[in-house]
Amino acid sequence: MGPPGVEEFCMNKVAAVTGAASGIGEAATRRLLQAGWTVYGLDLQAERLEAMEDELSRYQDHFRPIICDVADSSSVGVAFAGLGSGLNALVCCAGVLRTGLLEDMPIEDFDLVMNTNLRGTFLCAQRALPLLRASASPEDPSRVVLLSSIAALRPKVVSGAYAASKAGVSQLCRVMAVEWAASGVLVNALAPGTVDTPMVRAVADDDKGYRPSGASPLGRIAQPDDIVDVIMFLLSDAARYVTGTTIPVDGGTQAAFVPPGDR
Repeated sequence: MGPPGVEEFCMNKVAAVTGAASGIGEAATRRLLQAGWTVYGLDLQAERLEAMEDELSRYQDHFRPIICDVADSSSVGVAFAGLGSGLNALVCCAGVLRTGLLEDMPIEDFDLVMNTNLRGTFLCAQRALPLLRASASPEDPSRVVLLSSIAALRPKVVSGAYAASKAGVSQLCRVMAVEWAASGVLVNALAPGTVDTPMVRAVADDDKGYRPSGASPLGRIAQPDDIVDVIMFLLSDAARYVTGTTIPVDGGTQAAFVPPGDR
């Protein structure tokens, strides 16, 4: 069961979730299925998608995995061409993190981060728009939820590429919200703080110079479901007048004082 009230977060609707095979994307996929949505799960991790299909077999054909490289326009085009004629929501969770001082960062790492996090978000949202527009009505607008980061608002040393990509996502959100409002599409972004995901754990293990933010003022880092709770709010009727904003979901981290040099 999801949190109280999840039943009113739209039954019998269709969502596409990128980065669906792990972390926040996987948690969002599972929560949407619990709430009665049909979910197209897009990810590059073919084996993990196959495993999820087995794990989620109780939802029958409501989970529909699609192998997709969000940074590749052809791959995105093929993926969204297979989604049918209508889409109620797009949740963009696909992302990568590479750390390092900007003066030392290989251009390959910089390009990977920008292409996945920013270009990938743009490509998927652009391809999704005709499907979202087709499903929208004045009483029930379609939704786009993007993942920015608290790093876009308060960047840290060694996170330059990631912070820049996520700042771009927040700006995309604002422009999309204005351009697409007349089409009945609401666009918002979340700015999580540190979240306990495989991506963050892998980078922390590989780069001993990278120290993800410690406990927030709430005394802990976020779990993926903490972020998904806010995603579900943005997909609900309670958020029908919310568009063009980036919502920090960081346990108060942005509000807390950080001594100079802390990273």
